Amino acid sequence: MAEEQELDLVEISAKADPPVCKILDYQKYLYQQRKRAKEMKANAAKIVIKEIRFGPNTDEHDFQFKLKHAQEFLQEGSKVKASIFFRGRSIQFAQQGEKQLLRFAVELEEYGRPESMPTLEGKRMTMMLAPVKKK
Repeated sequence: MAEEQELDLVEISAKADPPVCKILDYQKYLYQQRKRAKEMKANAAKIVIKEIRFGPNTDEHDFQFKLKHAQEFLQEGSKVKASIFFRGRSIQFAQQGEKQLLRFAVELEEYGRPESMPTLEGKRMTMMLAPVKKK
C-alpha cells in the first residue's frame, strides 16, 4: 500500500502484537518535527540579567538612583545582579558592602525576591534578585 501511494512505511511500535506501522511521507514528518522544535525554542522564555554595580561607600543619592533603575528592570521582568566592587584597601569594608546589598534587597522587596544571599568572590560581592510574579 505504501509503494502504491509512493510514501514510506514507518514502524511506530515494534513490541506490540502485531507491530504497529503507519504510512506517511517520512521527509515531511522530519521537517515538521524540526519546525515544531524551532517554534518551541522561539517561544521559550528568555532570561535577561541586568547588572547594577556600586562601591561600598556609595552615597545615598547614587544608591537611590541605582535602586530606581533596578525597580524598572524587575518590573520589565529581568533579573538583577547587584554587585559591589572593592578596590584596593576597600576590601576592609566587606561588612559595609554586605549591609548595603541587604538594604538593596529590602528596598526592592515588593518588586523582586533575592535568589541568593550576598557572596564575596575575590574583590566583588554579588547578589541575584528575581522579579516577583505578577498576579
